[in-house]
Amino acid sequence: MTRKTLLPKRKLATLLLVAMAALTACSAAGVATSAPAPRAPEGGAVADAKAAAGNGTSPAQGIPGLASLQRDLILTANVSMRASDPWAIADSARAIASGLGGDLLGLSQGGSGENRSATLTIRVPANRFDDALTALKKLDGDVVASNVSAKDVTDQIVDLQARLTAAQALEQRYLQILAQAKTVDEILRVESTLANTRTQIEQLKAQQKTLNDQVAFSTITLSVSSVPVLPVDSKPIWDPSKTFDRAVAALTVLMRTAADLAIWLFVLGWIPLLALAIAFAATRLRATRVPTT
Repeated sequence: MTRKTLLPKRKLATLLLVAMAALTACSAAGVATSAPAPRAPEGGAVADAKAAAGNGTSPAQGIPGLASLQRDLILTANVSMRASDPWAIADSARAIASGLGGDLLGLSQGGSGENRSATLTIRVPANRFDDALTALKKLDGDVVASNVSAKDVTDQIVDLQARLTAAQALEQRYLQILAQAKTVDEILRVESTLANTRTQIEQLKAQQKTLNDQVAFSTITLSVSSVPVLPVDSKPIWDPSKTFDRAVAALTVLMRTAADLAIWLFVLGWIPLLALAIAFAATRLRATRVPTT
């Protein structure tokens, strides 16, 4: 092998080593990123979610709210209510979510009659989160418990964007190296590394989309139970048939008692008579033996 043939291979190997070192450095830098970096202007649902974070529901309205300024928040709420018809409340809540541009994630209904219950989970655009809570409060029921929580994912989104940008830049670098490859072995090595980089890019995009969706849409879980029905203390109504039934029952008991007493007297009544006869005979016997004067 001549010196002229070795030079391009050494040059290509050097470029591969530099690119791999850059990939490792970018990954480490992405993991270590903690402070928010300058971000491009955001629009759409993510920007709406940030705007919605500044509108907290007043505690005086029955459902608490959270307020934040220009942060990426995942908002969730749990509301418990009591209503005379929980199934109707669940249908109304579903209609509220649909009207605000949201959808239903889950619905469970159970019970019957006065013991019905319903649990549903809805999601609404983050900029309509407070509107949804206010509308739920106005339903025909009483709010017995509620809570709102927010998870700040601003740093995670910034970190993912930085790692994605670095990985995309590295992908372009590998494409340039691939164009300079001369042998089949060099092409295969570059394509293998390029495939790993593209896999990493797709994973970062999937994580970024998941976070953006969670920020753009807030989740509300509503649990509705029936209102306890108290027994009505009504005045008793006189019913002659019931009185007659009670009288017949009392007479039956009395006659049964008398019959039982007669049977006992018939079976055991001779015992006291026998004792009385023995006593009378003993008295007469003693009288006859006494001598007369």
